[in-house]
Order: sequence, then C-alpha cells, then structure tokens
Amino acid sequence: KLGIPTVIDRVIQQAISQQLQPLFEPIFSDGSYGYRPGRSAQQAIRKVKAYVMQGYGHAVEIDLSKYFDTLNHELLLNLLRKQIQDKRVINLIKKYLKSGVMENGVRQATEEGSPQGGPLSPLLANIYLNEFDQEMESRGVRVIRYADDIVVLAKSKRAAMRLLESSRTYLEQKLKLQ
Repeated sequence: KLGIPTVIDRVIQQAISQQLQPLFEPIFSDGSYGYRPGRSAQQAIRKVKAYVMQGYGHAVEIDLSKYFDTLNHELLLNLLRKQIQDKRVINLIKKYLKSGVMENGVRQATEEGSPQGGPLSPLLANIYLNEFDQEMESRGVRVIRYADDIVVLAKSKRAAMRLLESSRTYLEQKLKLQ
C-alpha cells in the first residue's frame, strides 16, 4: 500500500531519516544493497557473480510476501530502541507507522507494515531485515539483499535446500514474515 505523506510529514520523515541513517549505516550488513547510499542493484548483481566465481553456484531466491505491508510494528520499534535513546523520536516513528493509508477515499488503520511512499520507509525496511542479514552473516552464509529481494548462495544443492529451510524458519518465526 502506498502511504503518501503530507508535505510537512515528508519533510519531518526526511529529517528523521537523515539523522538515523548515520546511526544504522555502520551496523548494516555488507550484503545489503537496497536504499543505501553509494550502493546499487548493479553492485548487488556483481557481488552475486563474484560469489559464483568462488564456487557458490547454487542460489536460493527468497520472495517475501507483501513485505512492506507486514512489518511487525513492535519488533521494528524494539530494534529502533536499541540505537535511539530519545523516546520522542521513537514515538514519532510509531505515529507514522500507525497513521494509516487511504483506500478509495477511506482511511484504513495500519496495525502492521510500513506504508511505501514516505522517505522513512526504506530505512525502516532495512533496519528490520538487518536482523536476518546479521544472523546469516554470523553463520557464514553468503547473502545478497536488495530491499526485500534476497539471494542466498551455497556451494551445493543440498546446502542450498538447507539454507532455504533455515532462512524460512528465521524469517517466519523471528521476524513474523512470510
């Protein structure tokens, strides 16, 4: 769902994003490319090719169903609280998350998800999926992610199938995604 903020809300969201980006950028995984300064889809593709040249010839593509619409607010807010001490900032982000979207001229409440269209949504999406990136990185798994498009690489079909299952389990159970 698109949630197009008012001009004032866009300015405030952009200001929040500009202040938070430097806090979170250093903790983001090297395999994350979407919505990040100085990174592109082409770089992500080149990284996948480099891994293939290193013998990681089996890929698992993970397609998250309605990713932006299904982000768990409480999980996201808890991740934000780890880095942001100012409760006012957390409360403001919470208000944006809960502000709702318009469908056919009618406001629909949002109890989960991050409406696409605001300047803050891409950063929040990366913060949320960084948990998956860090978990896989700690296991030594080769993961390339561009926003919610994820490629997990392995050296054998058997390893790829195991990684598919462990990725699915982590995403569904820990991050409440499908």
